[in-house]
Amino acid sequence: MVDLGLVQSRLGELGRDYTPRDVAAALRDLGEVVTDSAVLATMDRLRRHSRGAGPLDDLLRQPGVSDVVVNGPADVFVDRGSGLERAGVTFVDDEQVRRLAIRLAAASGRRLDDSRPFVDGRLPDGTRLHAVLAPVSLPGTCLSLRVPAARSFSLDDLAAAGSIPAEGARLLRAMVTRRVPFLISGGTGSGKTTLLAALLAAVPPHERIVLVEDARELVPDHPHCVRLEGRVANAEGTGAITLAELVRQALRMRPDRVVLGEVRGGEITDLLRALNTGHEGGCATIHANSVTDVPARLEALAALGGLGREACHAQVAAALRLVVHVRRDVHGRRRVDEIGVVHREATDRVAILPGLRFVPGGIERLAGAAQVEELLC
Repeated sequence: MVDLGLVQSRLGELGRDYTPRDVAAALRDLGEVVTDSAVLATMDRLRRHSRGAGPLDDLLRQPGVSDVVVNGPADVFVDRGSGLERAGVTFVDDEQVRRLAIRLAAASGRRLDDSRPFVDGRLPDGTRLHAVLAPVSLPGTCLSLRVPAARSFSLDDLAAAGSIPAEGARLLRAMVTRRVPFLISGGTGSGKTTLLAALLAAVPPHERIVLVEDARELVPDHPHCVRLEGRVANAEGTGAITLAELVRQALRMRPDRVVLGEVRGGEITDLLRALNTGHEGGCATIHANSVTDVPARLEALAALGGLGREACHAQVAAALRLVVHVRRDVHGRRRVDEIGVVHREATDRVAILPGLRFVPGGIERLAGAAQVEELLC
């Protein structure tokens, strides 16, 4: 097959829009046999590479792909569920990566240029985009594309895939049906969103879920789910819609459950207030390395919302009951790791006690096991 990068390089030297005659000349210069079908096929490939995600389109369409990352023109990686692996795709130079990043940013309604060299957005098909232009990033312009799940997974699906034991799935289902308020913690790409979608699918169908996200990622298999999406400011600095504002709007929409897709800032204070005003069964995801690290993370985020340490701990103690932690194992596989319980200490500070840990072949009972089982069994 013709090396499309070399053809693009030859055409780029023209300094103008290319024609079929130019494509034929480029093929001839590269020693290719020039026929009408060869020119038409090359033109078609060039058009496909100038639309959508260009050279990355084929990777994004492959079954099982969750992430595609680009580290400059020579290094493209893909995650098919077992960690990042090198893909057989490269770019001609960093200028080609830069043009693709700017085009994708425009498609997501965002601005990307030297005055604002990074962007976070969502493409029309739901793909999550993050880009940083060189020279801010090395070894060149960087792209990170998070592919939305083609379908939602149920708790039974996760159990069948080995992400959680069957007994663990039963306990998590009980957590949802008993309207226990909870957080899902974990690192980036550990499977927090996938697990949350599976848990929301277990919400009784007659209940109304109001889901707040900064970028639409969750697609729960539930018949009554209203989704609210935040918005960043435009180029003039206006038009922003914050998650905190959306949480407050959600409370006026007669929700049975208020769900915050991912806590990243001061909106945690609004969620805690919501869960303390009769909205049972609410939940959110949060970045943390372990269940025991969650209180410190909540403190930091609550401070962004103007909530002091003592008030934060009091709100958390009243609003939340359990924390479910997910992680990737050494082979890159996502799995549910443990369930911790919110415990208010004698100092009135909150700690998360590890309760049940899911290990190969069963469940390990830890310090907070009895409290977890009291809530779920």
